[in-house]
Amino acid sequence: MKASFPRFSVIIPNFNHAASLAQAIDSVLAQSYPAEEIIVIDDGSTDDSRSVIERYAGHVRAIFQDNAGVSAARNRAVASAEGDWLAFLDADDVFLPDRLKQHADWIREEPDLDFLLAEQESRTPDGRLLNRFLAESSAGRMLIAENPNASRMRMTPRHFEALVADGFGEIRTLSVPRAKFLEVGGFPVDCRIGEDLHFFIRLYAASSKAGAVRQVLATYLIHEDSTLRKNPVRTMELFVEALDSLAPEIRDAPMPIRKGYVEKCRHTRLSLAYAYLRAGRRADAIRGVLPSLIRQPGLRTLKDVLSICRGFPRQVAHGR
Repeated sequence: MKASFPRFSVIIPNFNHAASLAQAIDSVLAQSYPAEEIIVIDDGSTDDSRSVIERYAGHVRAIFQDNAGVSAARNRAVASAEGDWLAFLDADDVFLPDRLKQHADWIREEPDLDFLLAEQESRTPDGRLLNRFLAESSAGRMLIAENPNASRMRMTPRHFEALVADGFGEIRTLSVPRAKFLEVGGFPVDCRIGEDLHFFIRLYAASSKAGAVRQVLATYLIHEDSTLRKNPVRTMELFVEALDSLAPEIRDAPMPIRKGYVEKCRHTRLSLAYAYLRAGRRADAIRGVLPSLIRQPGLRTLKDVLSICRGFPRQVAHGR
């Protein structure tokens, strides 16, 4: 028996994205399955964002706050959300027209789902396609191999392991019950980088039944001048810190989550070591990768360490 229609609260945090915010809002207003509400939370913008938001009076619910970071902004919006399901969109990205409908149809058939995902594409602002996650990740390839002709792909904890190892923390295609979000504890307000993955790992650990839609439902726009790309070493340092902060919780997580977490930490520390080498910081590179040998002793991790000690980074597949 089908459940009632899910009511989506779509949350758009914004900080100084006046140039792209209208496009993001428009993509939600254009959904074939309308959202119950659109909450735009402005996190202390100093550009023309307020006037953009005010143009949508009657179509969006606006919240303005002093700058506290994207995690605090999302959490505050969720606290006031009225929908029973949540969807998130950054102010410089867009939903495709069936983003909510594809998930709503599935939720009506299986209302006890812990969360849903979907394929997403990454593009440059001029429209050039960079990648698609499910088609190019180990977790996605596993799902597609198991469901070669299916538009819907069911996920269980063994798939969550691969998602954690791949570092899947793409918020744009996530649909999650508001109650589950609150159970997990929301986004970590003390993480400047990696807050999405931090949340996702805790969500995977608290879930048993989920799914992914094979259709592309959102577009992630990659800006070459983004803060993350300007300082890759500091970005990777903060990412490692975010993952390390999860260690106490991971000790009691289901085994698939623990295994995926250890693998993701290995890959992230190796990426940090590569960044150090490119910056001419060989000693930091060696210190950065050594903890992986303690956490995950074995030939593969030893090769990682030896590679960094020699100063010649070896090619490692994402999530491997």
